[in-house]
Amino acid sequence: MPERLKIDEPLWDQSTFVGRFKHFLWVTDPRSCVVSEETLDNAKILVEQYRKGKEPPGTSVEQVIYAKKLYESAFHPDSGEKQNVFGRMSFQVPGGMAVTGAMLQWYRTAPAVVFWQWVNQSFNALVNYTNRNANSPTTTKQLVVAYVSATGSAMITALGCKSYWTKRASPFVQRYVPFAAVAAANFVNIPLMRQNELLHGIDCSDANGNIVCQSRLAAVKGIFQVTISRIVMCAPGMLILPVIMERLERYRWMQRIKVLHGPIQVLAVGCFLSFMVPTACGLFPQRCSMKSSTIEWLEPEEYKKLKTKCGSNIPELVYFNKGL
Repeated sequence: MPERLKIDEPLWDQSTFVGRFKHFLWVTDPRSCVVSEETLDNAKILVEQYRKGKEPPGTSVEQVIYAKKLYESAFHPDSGEKQNVFGRMSFQVPGGMAVTGAMLQWYRTAPAVVFWQWVNQSFNALVNYTNRNANSPTTTKQLVVAYVSATGSAMITALGCKSYWTKRASPFVQRYVPFAAVAAANFVNIPLMRQNELLHGIDCSDANGNIVCQSRLAAVKGIFQVTISRIVMCAPGMLILPVIMERLERYRWMQRIKVLHGPIQVLAVGCFLSFMVPTACGLFPQRCSMKSSTIEWLEPEEYKKLKTKCGSNIPELVYFNKGL
């Protein structure tokens, strides 16, 4: 009998960057966004059946692998609930290329900067909320405060940079206003959308998956890594594309097709994101770890709970889902 697929484990080694890159290239495939709801539900059913060893007779490994791909692309790893399609990581390429391309194209006037930063941070807020650690519920009031604060910080940063650079920098440097605003806003948006994790901690488990404690320090580490990943995700497109467009716009043929500059930038950003989404997601392990001695040093109260639960068998490392 052939060896059964480990349905809850990635197909590639997650201890290496290459393995994580392959995994997220597979999971964030944009084609998963256009799969019907019925197909997604059937994929979840097949995964659950296979997990119990009760899949329909004649089910092939290829069918199980495809169901696993759809399941992991559309359902939250903590709660198992179906995610909003616009908040899924598989929507990052089409969604990100449209919004980022627009920000890079329409940055010359204050109203355009404000509008596209608002659109971008609204999109980011939805993605951050959708991919949060689902074991830390957030109230409606907290969500509203987080959303307003994040979008406000992006707009203020963008307008501040634009005002400062308009007087002191060349038109080329002004093209980097969108990236400065996006980078700054990420440090506000992600922690605010996941503030409950910072306030109450997130579940940490031992090597066998048994929950042993809740740690705010783990939340800090996970959120920081996600923030860095998000900035890395958009950086190449927002830093390199302005240089390319600056050069291209010097040519007469490019000047004659100004109406196409926006679509050109959108497609170019899409090319960058196709590689940068799995690259950024794979920078850090999804199942993040932390030494229990660190909890003992910085969270003594939580360490006492850990010690009470585990007795003398305190694990050297605890593990948690960092989110995406």
